[in-house]
Amino acid sequence: MANIKDLKKKIKSTKGTLKITKAMKLVSASKLNKAQVRILGLRPYSTELEETVRTVSALAQNYTNEYFTPKENNKSVVLVISSDKGLCGGYNSSLAKTVRRFVAETKDEDLKFFFIGKKVRDLIQKEVNSGKTFTFAKADPTYEEVRKVADELGAMFMNGEVGKVYVAYNSFISAIAFDSKVRQLLPMQVSSSDKETIKSKYPYDFKYEPSAEQILDTLVPEVYLTTVYTCVLDAIASEHGSRMNAMENASKNCKEMTKKLTLKMNKMRQARITTELIEVVSGAESLNG
Repeated sequence: MANIKDLKKKIKSTKGTLKITKAMKLVSASKLNKAQVRILGLRPYSTELEETVRTVSALAQNYTNEYFTPKENNKSVVLVISSDKGLCGGYNSSLAKTVRRFVAETKDEDLKFFFIGKKVRDLIQKEVNSGKTFTFAKADPTYEEVRKVADELGAMFMNGEVGKVYVAYNSFISAIAFDSKVRQLLPMQVSSSDKETIKSKYPYDFKYEPSAEQILDTLVPEVYLTTVYTCVLDAIASEHGSRMNAMENASKNCKEMTKKLTLKMNKMRQARITTELIEVVSGAESLNG
């Protein structure tokens, strides 16, 4: 059973941990604010750009592009975007579960995994065919750094080395929620039913300047790159939000633990004082005979 001295050490240690968790929460909140502004600013542009390309490609006559062309290859590459640091709740474990489920459901494809961030890589690397881990100068990669990653994976698809390119990441919903998902990047797909829906929605001819083919040849690679960058920003915002909530919960637990330990220590001190008083009173009574 712990004595008062041991409880004092535990209380001091818990208070020290509380200072750390509160500081980490403040840092994560600050980073989340910046990351949230970035992703909420880029996502509408990315969505609208993708929708524009889907619409124009569906309406353009006999348009083909390497990014839309399926490859006769069952090899696929998956880019997994996780964190390099822990202490962020279920951020990495949730993504690892989603990746494992995807692997189990995609048995007809030969999957090779590339990574941004090491945490999920460390969790699943013995279960999958692991490839390169991309590293950056800072924790948050720049647009140009993401472009290099996207170009490398895109080149594998264009050369026919792989038939599909996927990305696994945590999509930012709010400061307290994210959605772990695996998304196909290449080949870009517009199904026949979607094409018919788009054609029925726009039953008239558009005039293009320059031509629709030139517009699409410019926009399609931009859609691919913007989608990859959006996924990276989604993952970053989700990480900071998850870490902020984890540190807030840890701070609450530290406060509760401090209260419990302090109450226990006070009870032990009161019991000791009561015992000493009883001994003094008993001694005095024995002397008075």
